[in-house]
Amino acid sequence: MILALLLLPTAAGAAAFVLRADGPRRALLVAAAAGHAALTAAAWIRDPAPVFGGWLALDAVGRLMLTVTSALFLPCAVYAVGYLRREGRGARRDFDEGLLFDNAPEATFTACLLLFLASMTLVNVSQRFGLLWVAIEATILASAPLVSFHRHHRSLEATWKYLLICSVGIALALLGNFFLAVAAARDGGPPLPLVVQDLVGAAAALDPTWLRAAMVLFLVGYGTKMGLAPLHTWLPDAHSEAPSVVSALLSGALLNCAFVGILRVQQVCVAAGAGDFGRELLLGFGLLSMGVAAVFIPGQADYKRLLAYSSVEHVGILAVGVGIGAAGGFGALLHAVGHSLAKAMLFLLAGNVLAAYRTKSTAAVRGVVRALPATGTLWLVGLFAITGSPPFGPFLSELTIVRAALDTGRPGVAVAFLALLAVVFVGMANVVLDTAQGDPAGDGPAPDARREPLWAVAPPAVFAAAVLLLGLWVPGPLRAVLERAAASLG
Repeated sequence: MILALLLLPTAAGAAAFVLRADGPRRALLVAAAAGHAALTAAAWIRDPAPVFGGWLALDAVGRLMLTVTSALFLPCAVYAVGYLRREGRGARRDFDEGLLFDNAPEATFTACLLLFLASMTLVNVSQRFGLLWVAIEATILASAPLVSFHRHHRSLEATWKYLLICSVGIALALLGNFFLAVAAARDGGPPLPLVVQDLVGAAAALDPTWLRAAMVLFLVGYGTKMGLAPLHTWLPDAHSEAPSVVSALLSGALLNCAFVGILRVQQVCVAAGAGDFGRELLLGFGLLSMGVAAVFIPGQADYKRLLAYSSVEHVGILAVGVGIGAAGGFGALLHAVGHSLAKAMLFLLAGNVLAAYRTKSTAAVRGVVRALPATGTLWLVGLFAITGSPPFGPFLSELTIVRAALDTGRPGVAVAFLALLAVVFVGMANVVLDTAQGDPAGDGPAPDARREPLWAVAPPAVFAAAVLLLGLWVPGPLRAVLERAAASLG
């Protein structure tokens, strides 16, 4: 089953490159996404057997993140079909700068989207650290053409920044693999294989100094890909300039892949008795990321860039949760699910707003609720979901993290955490409420008044329902997986 999860999107991506007709290629995208979702659901019913001596296996962390990835990709694939129909071919004009630009070939976009799914799947099932590194590097290579789909100078610049900064980060993570190999070397015996479960089982034999050094490099390297400050500078550009459906996957699924890389090495550190070292590092980076987002979100002039900085805040929340320990790890993993759903919803809605108003300027967009009733209503719902308001899922996860901070004797962390959340809430509310209210025919461009198509509102509505359900009820199987994953983090 694990091989099927990998081969299905890979084969579909290869086929998308050679298919010339748009219709069959788009149908292939949705069919592959549905097949991947079905296989992921089957993996919950029956545990798939490990492959290649345990190099590929589904543990609790991988199962959780794979499910999030697959659950996001299917609605996004449906949205992508309508998006590609709407985009069409030929030159397009950028409203803000008045420049003409053209899109990349649709075959390239569809194929890279499917290969992106395959590479993210490989991240979530990889148990060997070297293979995990290859998989995370593959997500960069598969997603870079998606970021540059609009051949505009801003999107090309964002792509190069994405490649350059993430490549530096991934190089540091490779050095972390080397350091981990040194930590696993044993005098008078063969070195331990760099497989998560093998290292956890023989953690007492690891060299603690080299293990701590590896943890620092993994955190800096994969933290760059995750968007932790001060390594986040590629993220606002890439997420704001990519097509909205790509932004939804970058923020909702790709950031989780880098998080998986950090969690893997933290699992080893916990087993080796160095868990506190890793937790303190995560706590520091997490609070810094939340602080940077709190500075840049208020007064943001680009609503897609606003959502990108919100992602910087939320990866900080994930790091803080794991860094606190105790129930904080459970809260962080639950928050990863809620954030992915809410942020994917908001980026798809931002695509609807951009299509209607032809600008990303927050000052030029007014009256979204009147011009686009379904999109505008969900836009407001998304605001309260992503800022952790009750009764949505992020509220429950953030409350869990705050309680964990208090239970572990860290009232200062709890106060700082809540203060930064409050600043971000005010900053996002000012922007989102201004765009939702008012007269659609203000000083900016008049919105396109055509009827909202079902493909444009159904996927974000599904995400909205899911993130609401997560705040009211955590299903038993999901809770069990969250508990097992949190237990592996100490």
